Amino acid sequence: MSQAKILIVEDEVSIACDIAFNLEAHGYHIVGICHTAEDGLALLKSKNIDLVMLDINLNGEMSGLDLAAKIDREFGIPFIFVTSYADEDTINSAAHTFPASYLVKPFKEDDLAPAVKMALVRKEGNRMQRLPAIALINQNLLSKITQSEYAVLSELWHGKSNMEISKDIFISVNTVKTHIQNIYSKVAVHSKPELIRFLRELK
Repeated sequence: MSQAKILIVEDEVSIACDIAFNLEAHGYHIVGICHTAEDGLALLKSKNIDLVMLDINLNGEMSGLDLAAKIDREFGIPFIFVTSYADEDTINSAAHTFPASYLVKPFKEDDLAPAVKMALVRKEGNRMQRLPAIALINQNLLSKITQSEYAVLSELWHGKSNMEISKDIFISVNTVKTHIQNIYSKVAVHSKPELIRFLRELK
């Protein structure tokens, strides 16, 4: 757990460095420090990252809230907001992105590492229950899963039959079977148990 790879997205250089030094002192690996959400997103697409420390107010077209929504939807990894904003509106907006924690600046240095540890422990616990994000799956495949195939994969993950999948996402049973065969081929498995095992072993 202590070797977890962490990305810091923070536009105040001194704060970003303080966070990095603090977490490195606790054995975590800082993959990078980005000062805009756009740069953070690019790094997320190119690196294997376990957790993101994320400011809300960032320079650029994307805010920290925008990036948070993408992290939850596309990457499925935990993130912790580190922000100066403690007003109710901002907290409510942040809550809808499902952060692992919310630290208000100036925070105590002793608060940082425990928040990260708890987020990573929760991630490990959720890994067995939650379908990995499509970006994580595709990082491990030569031929990428499509959004349509991912929709079917999500239904399989939750134990649905072909008929149930057909009714739930409004496609024919034959189309469901075609998607499943394509998924098996891309993942190089021959059965649902093999597929589920592959997905559970992704990190």
